[in-house]
Amino acid sequence: MLLPSDEAGRGRPVVLLHARPTDRTMWGAHLPLLADAGLRAIALDLPGHGDALVPADREVSPWTDVLDTLDHLGADRFVLAGNSLGALVALQATVTAPERVEGLVLVGYRPHDQPASPRLQAAWNAERTALAAGDLDAAVTAGVEAWTSAGATDDVRAHAARMLRGQLTEQLAHGEPSQAADPLVEGTAGLRTLTVPALVGVGEHDMPDFFEGGEGLARDLGAGETVVIPAAGHLAPLEQPSAFCTLLLDFVRHLPEQ
Repeated sequence: MLLPSDEAGRGRPVVLLHARPTDRTMWGAHLPLLADAGLRAIALDLPGHGDALVPADREVSPWTDVLDTLDHLGADRFVLAGNSLGALVALQATVTAPERVEGLVLVGYRPHDQPASPRLQAAWNAERTALAAGDLDAAVTAGVEAWTSAGATDDVRAHAARMLRGQLTEQLAHGEPSQAADPLVEGTAGLRTLTVPALVGVGEHDMPDFFEGGEGLARDLGAGETVVIPAAGHLAPLEQPSAFCTLLLDFVRHLPEQ
């Protein structure tokens, strides 16, 4: 499956992978910033999000779709930057084709087998309860409250609400697509054999789950200390695009030349 994409700039490819309740438009502010810095920034919709519609009977492997789409776009080697679901897909793509990945920037990661905190479980329950009652507005409101910080601007909250409404509408109409076998069969422990440079981050006001998940991931990748992005929640790149791009650009500048 070739994924819808937006891109800007020329240079080393940096691929931007969005969080679960969003789509590629979360990177709208990042594309020109990265392009101005001399990079080729590529934002993709993952299957079942944004414009990447999935037939009801199709099994999806987002990591394969990412790699196939980058083949189609002529990007042989690249840096992967992902938020939440995007961080997971970036890891799955890396273990599938490690020779193609020059670096990883991962924000808001939590392994699926990590027990949920009361705060995360409450967020999931609020969304599920609203959807079960047919109240899409309440589900969107619950998602925005869960995934953005209290200090998020009205514009950020409105953008998050639009993306979440679109994703939930697609989910209600077609259900969650079935997933192919996860290439992270050994969990993040299997990542310890990778030699890909990595940076792991988390929003200052994100849930404890993602601090814990980020710290474990940083250990497995040998990425050093987890970077905390100030004044941001789970969707840290959306809330703080300039701060995220600064982190990403500094990381890329320290990579070996292509």
